[in-house]
Amino acid sequence: MIDTLQTNVIYCGDNLEVLPKYIPDESVDLVYIDPPFNSSRNYEVFWGEAQERRAFEDRFGDAMTYLDWMRPRIREIHRVLKPTGSFYYHCDWHASHYVKVELDRVFGFDSFVNEIVWHYKRWPAGRHQFQRMHDVILFYSKNRGQHFFSPLLESLTEGTLKRWRGMKSRVDYKDGIRQVTKMTQEASKGTLMDDVWDIPVINSQAKERLGYPTQKPLALLERIISASSNEDEVVLDAFCGCGTTLEASAKHKRRWIGIDFSPTACRVMADRLEKRLGLKEGVDFELRDMPKTPEQLRRMPPFEFQNWAVVALGGIPNKVKVGDYGIDGRLYLADMEKEHRGDFMETLDRWYPIQVKQIDRVGRPDIDKFETAMRRDKRLKGYFIAFGFSQDAIREIKRANTADGLDIVPITVDEILTHERVATSIS
Repeated sequence: MIDTLQTNVIYCGDNLEVLPKYIPDESVDLVYIDPPFNSSRNYEVFWGEAQERRAFEDRFGDAMTYLDWMRPRIREIHRVLKPTGSFYYHCDWHASHYVKVELDRVFGFDSFVNEIVWHYKRWPAGRHQFQRMHDVILFYSKNRGQHFFSPLLESLTEGTLKRWRGMKSRVDYKDGIRQVTKMTQEASKGTLMDDVWDIPVINSQAKERLGYPTQKPLALLERIISASSNEDEVVLDAFCGCGTTLEASAKHKRRWIGIDFSPTACRVMADRLEKRLGLKEGVDFELRDMPKTPEQLRRMPPFEFQNWAVVALGGIPNKVKVGDYGIDGRLYLADMEKEHRGDFMETLDRWYPIQVKQIDRVGRPDIDKFETAMRRDKRLKGYFIAFGFSQDAIREIKRANTADGLDIVPITVDEILTHERVATSIS
């Protein structure tokens, strides 16, 4: 473990490995996590402008299996929190009651502060139950009574403000005795916020929307950060997803740390900070531990590997991963855009297909299928990325070029990692 905490960093990796390696004891002021719910659902995740998609399962079997997976992570979070620190665990009806018992065991029953209900409206579904329109956020302190908390005020309605302006005092009668309560200027600022928060979900047209199915509103994280941290204090999100916590922290002048297992998610976070806040990677923040070896890439989930390979080549991943007919991404070259700036539709039609295989040796049948896809889309040049190519595959690539005029460029993962051929291949 390192001795000095480094902030404004996105770590790509399992938080159970990252936390003990990089985060010292009692060094974090606030932790918020939105881990996978025990929902037994498959999510199809669409990312950003490129509409990247990855699939993951937040499926753990029964609740006990889920808790077994979360328990060591909760203990690590407890370890890194300062004595004055706070912890917010975002969950829903699937496992919130089980999680509460586990958090009581790790933090102590007396360290439980609030059960916050995030209430929202969405399209109703189901006719055999009350509509599920809320999530639960379990709020704990490292040491009850020592944690920092800044009370938040709920704005008064316009009707209440009008009534307040129209009276100097309030007259009540109690036990037949006339009592006068003075209305102060402070009362006009609002009322203390309670534990039910009405914050809309992100609608399909919202500027902050990235397409991540469990993306939380920026307003929700801003509220948590404002209540439980000060400027320049450290906020940690160990299941960072698309980076809402990081944006809210940076926006409100907190130092921050983000962790996520997905390389695609980590790249989206970095792009989000650059596009929405104007921060520069390598200057204002760092992105660390992205896959750097073939062994790491072999262990990556297939959709993640496809995204990594296409993006590494400078392309845009397909939003459809199943039934893509042999095309995993498209490469639009910068010189094409410059050359055809006056004809946008023609520019869009000038692209090179990218095929990706997470296998050690591509064979001739794989090349044959890619040729078919190229002919179907009327492409004369394309890129094929894999860990290696058989001699039969190389011979077929040469034959297709000579006999059919198809220029297929084979690129290995090693070549992408070392940048030996990629720059010269793309021309």
